[in-house]
Amino acid sequence: MKIIKLSESAINITKEQFSKTFDFAKIKSKKLKEKIDYKIQERAVLNLKAELTIHNKTFDDYNDEELEILISREKQKIVDEIKNKTLVSALAFLGLNFAI
Repeated sequence: MKIIKLSESAINITKEQFSKTFDFAKIKSKKLKEKIDYKIQERAVLNLKAELTIHNKTFDDYNDEELEILISREKQKIVDEIKNKTLVSALAFLGLNFAI
């Protein structure tokens, strides 16, 4: 009986440690995701600002909903660009040609 209790307690301790480790990794990955999202948001705002400047517009010319839509479009362009570059890099690493 002592062996069973000791093994159960060892298993519980191991589970707790694993859970703490997993939580740490989860927290770190959440922080990293937030940093990446923030950088994409920054870049989207700068791209939108440049595009509006070309058309002689400012952020004041649009209401909040319109700006949100414009920024989300810019964010999607950036994410698509990153995905495209990642795919091309992976194919180049594998030695495959891929013309875009």
